Amino acid sequence: MQIFKLYKTVLVVVVLLVQLNVKAQDHPNLILTKTGVEQIRQNLGKVPFFDARLAEVKAEVDAEILTGIHVPIPKDMAGGYTHDRHKKNFSILQKAGALYQILEDDTYAAYTKEVLMEYARIYKDLPIHPQPRSYARGKIFWQCLNDANWLVYVSQAYDCIHPYLSKKERKHLEKNLFRPFADYISIENPQYFNRIHNHSTWGSAAVGMIGLVMQDEELIQRALYGLKQDGIDENAKDNDGGFIKKADEKAGFLANIDAPFSPEGYYTEAPYYQRYAMYPYLLFAVGLHNMRPQEQIFEYNNGVLLKAVNTLLNLTDSDGEFYPLNDAQKGMSYFSRELVSSVDIAYHYGGKNPGLLSLADAQGKVTLDDAGFAVALAIEQGKAVPFSKQSFEITDGPKGKQGGITILRAGNVENELNLVSKYTAQGNSHGHYDKLSFSLYYKGDEVLQDYGLARFVNIDQKNGGGYLKENKTWAKQTIAHNTLVVNETSHFKGKYELGSQFHSTKYVSELSSNGHQLISAKENNAYKGVKMHRTLVMVEDERFENPLILDVFKVDATKGNRYDLPYHYFGQIMSNNFFVEPLTTLTPLGEKQGYQHLWLMAQAKATSGLDQLSWFSNNTFHTLSMASEPGDTYLFTKLGANDPEFNLRDDPAFIIRRENAANTLFVNAIETHGSYSPVTEMAKNTRSKIKGISILMETEDYSVISINLAEGASIKLYFANNNKNKNQLHSILLDGVEQQWTGPYFIQTN
Repeated sequence: MQIFKLYKTVLVVVVLLVQLNVKAQDHPNLILTKTGVEQIRQNLGKVPFFDARLAEVKAEVDAEILTGIHVPIPKDMAGGYTHDRHKKNFSILQKAGALYQILEDDTYAAYTKEVLMEYARIYKDLPIHPQPRSYARGKIFWQCLNDANWLVYVSQAYDCIHPYLSKKERKHLEKNLFRPFADYISIENPQYFNRIHNHSTWGSAAVGMIGLVMQDEELIQRALYGLKQDGIDENAKDNDGGFIKKADEKAGFLANIDAPFSPEGYYTEAPYYQRYAMYPYLLFAVGLHNMRPQEQIFEYNNGVLLKAVNTLLNLTDSDGEFYPLNDAQKGMSYFSRELVSSVDIAYHYGGKNPGLLSLADAQGKVTLDDAGFAVALAIEQGKAVPFSKQSFEITDGPKGKQGGITILRAGNVENELNLVSKYTAQGNSHGHYDKLSFSLYYKGDEVLQDYGLARFVNIDQKNGGGYLKENKTWAKQTIAHNTLVVNETSHFKGKYELGSQFHSTKYVSELSSNGHQLISAKENNAYKGVKMHRTLVMVEDERFENPLILDVFKVDATKGNRYDLPYHYFGQIMSNNFFVEPLTTLTPLGEKQGYQHLWLMAQAKATSGLDQLSWFSNNTFHTLSMASEPGDTYLFTKLGANDPEFNLRDDPAFIIRRENAANTLFVNAIETHGSYSPVTEMAKNTRSKIKGISILMETEDYSVISINLAEGASIKLYFANNNKNKNQLHSILLDGVEQQWTGPYFIQTN
């Protein structure tokens, strides 16, 4: 009887396993599902937004099929023929697989099969890529990262044509292509795979997605939890100069969700790389959601993956371009293919936020899968509402305790003023040495810029599309940003290992849709013996055409130092109220840490009282008003020194230099005002409304500043430097008159 019961139990388990396996093999079920395919087929011709995208993709793939099969032996860096060819292949294969399912046309499956068979024919005998530029060289591409890109896309294609292939063909592809491919980018390259980095996220997703399609539990577990920690060289460096370290406790996909994201979904490497990483994060998550719902991946870590999409969308200017924080190529925006996918997935799997539909509509395309169709159908049903971006604040670090980013916004979308304040952790190897930096935008254009990265992505003539040496010698250095430099030395001496140990700390902030806004943060570790405290205020006052920006930078030091405070502006200088001495012989401003790349174009001595510099860009005027001190020097610079290959832009900068100072306070105001029409040739409101800036009090505990206007009463800022209690009553004497306020600050505008 016991034997019979045992046999019956085993039989039930076997039957359940077979049933589960049959369900799991019901392809497609990774990103595009059978249920989704049926719904799409039933609605073809009824959802114009989806139909238009389908026709566009069909035309692209049809044209490519006519050219034949192209699987060249790899040899080129990014931007070269073989690199671009293999990159195009994985994109076309993913699209062809979707077309096969949606249109039920064997042409697309046959083409996909033939291309994959050609890859299977050459893969096992391929040597490591001949370009020795990467810490982890791929086989198809020059780095494992791009090989992982290939597998993330191609796993979707394989899932779609799985029913078309015979059992023998599937076995051949898995034995000779997919399993060796997955093993190579993981087991054979642990220094790539077992990291907390966007590279490893791509690797984990690639191994996991092909593991899901193949129903290979070993690959799935490897993707989720990483490799064992043995055999990783802790002294190796990646392409960006960051040390490759063993994961402290965990590795794999889940660890790469836990460590880099803050609770709100900010990715510590910053928006450009968050955009890049969201594709593998979300695609693998969708695959897990569809095939292993027990993982509850979209609920993992408090649902941070879907939160991350909203955060990323808020890290864009009025034109939808990501703020270029840390390593970032300017111009990257939510129109990228990664964000098309992210918006669709966030809508379909994240609560059907109708604001995302307006973004998808603006993007002009959707993905050819369940999520993309859901978005297109909702747009057709008129469910879209505008995606509203307000002032926004996010933390950095897995527990939200490593500083953060604050974005102050004012005005409507067409005339929006954006102030972006950065007080984060280092940001892994893509981080810059720019504690307490900020940038300013108006109508989507940069007023005060962050340089971004020094790289021409996928342009072969420029270092094969990789990072340029100037990324380290200029773009990452502190002088390249709008923040304080002490003794011509970058924060943390420009050392990654040192900078990674610390983060800045928010002091206080105030975000509002119709009033004064403020962000104040401190940095006490960038320089030994120097404490920095920056407060940026967006003052709403009807006397100004746009909100006035007040920049108060307090420095406390144990000895006298040279302080440089740069403003990296764009445009043509209009006027200044101090004498400028142009230089007839150009020399670099310094010798190292970014200074060697700045030509000193002109210089000036500060006058007593208010100094002003006005410039013009994008048909708008801007004025910087400075509370100068005796002995201050103004430096006019242009980028391009010691740059024989012309890798850097020739951007201008204006630097306030203060010598032999220990404790000091920089107080500057920035106005955005007026306009000029080249059609009517009429200029309006071209001059500043400020006639003076006074520091009424500066002590360890309090700073009081007055902005004196040409018309009307002054604007005063009362600020408590060390007590941010919102209920604390403060009382000070100014010229024998008592002034009281409650909370860390008070702005008086009348």
